[in-house]
Amino acid sequence: MRKLTELFSVEGQAALVTGGASGIGLGYAEAMAANGAAVTLLDLDGAKVEREVARLRDAGFTARGAVVDVTDEAVLDAAIDEAAAAYGRLDAVFANAGIDSGMGYLGAWVGDSRPRVEAGALENYDSARWNRVIDICLNAVFATARGAARHMRPRKSGRIIVTTSAAAIRCEPAIGMAYMAAKAGAAHFVRNAALELAADGITVNAIAPGMFATNIGGGHLLNPDLQREVGKAIPMHRVGFPEDMYGLALFLASGASSYVTGQQIVIDGAFSLGQAD
Repeated sequence: MRKLTELFSVEGQAALVTGGASGIGLGYAEAMAANGAAVTLLDLDGAKVEREVARLRDAGFTARGAVVDVTDEAVLDAAIDEAAAAYGRLDAVFANAGIDSGMGYLGAWVGDSRPRVEAGALENYDSARWNRVIDICLNAVFATARGAARHMRPRKSGRIIVTTSAAAIRCEPAIGMAYMAAKAGAAHFVRNAALELAADGITVNAIAPGMFATNIGGGHLLNPDLQREVGKAIPMHRVGFPEDMYGLALFLASGASSYVTGQQIVIDGAFSLGQAD
C-alpha cells in the first residue's frame, strides 16, 4: 500500500497556470512548485511574470513564464505547446485567468446600505463589458482546456482545473451579471469536458472561490478594513487568501483525486451557505 503522503505528490510533474502571476493563480503555482512540480506562469502583466518567476527560481523551484493574452487563442495555444516542450510533459493545467465584471446593480457587498448602481442594471448593461468578461472568464477557459487536452489525451493522463466562483451557484447583486453567467457556464463546461475525457484518464474539476483577497476587482479586498467588514458576513469570520488554495490545488493536481472528476468544489468559508450569526 502506498503511503498516503505519496498520493498528494506532484514531484516531477509539469504544471501551467493562466493568470499565474498574482492572486489565486500565483497560489496554485506556489503550491505546485514548492512540492516539486515545474511550473509555467502565463499572465498579461509582463512585469509580474518576470518578478514572480525570478522569486520562485530564487527559492530553488523550477519555473518559467510567458506574457499571454488568453483571448488570443493562437498565442495561448503556442504558449501551452511551448510549456509542454520545455518540460517534456504537461500534467496539470489551471485555467484560472479571469477579470471582475465591475459592480452589479447594488453598490456594496455588505452593510445596511446597498445603493442601486444604474450602470449595473440589466437595461443599461454595456455589451462591450459583457463580451469582455465572457471572453476571458468563459471562452478562454474553453481554449485553455482544449490546448491542454491536445497534450494530455495522447498520454492518457492529465489534470485540468478551472477556477470558477461561488458566484456560479449563488446570485450576488453586487457582482456584474456577466461574471456570474461566465462562471456558471464554466462550471457546466467542466462537467461536459470531464464526461468526455474520463475514459482517457484525464480529470476535469473546478475550484469555486468565495471572497478572496486578490487584485481582482481593483484589489478592494486587499484593504484590511474591508476584509474585516466583509468577514462579518462570512460564517468563518474572515476572507480567503491565496494560501488557502494550496491544499485543494495539490489534491486536484495529484493522484489523490484520481477518481474525482466533473466536480466543482466551493472554498468560501461557508459564505455560500448563508449567515451563521
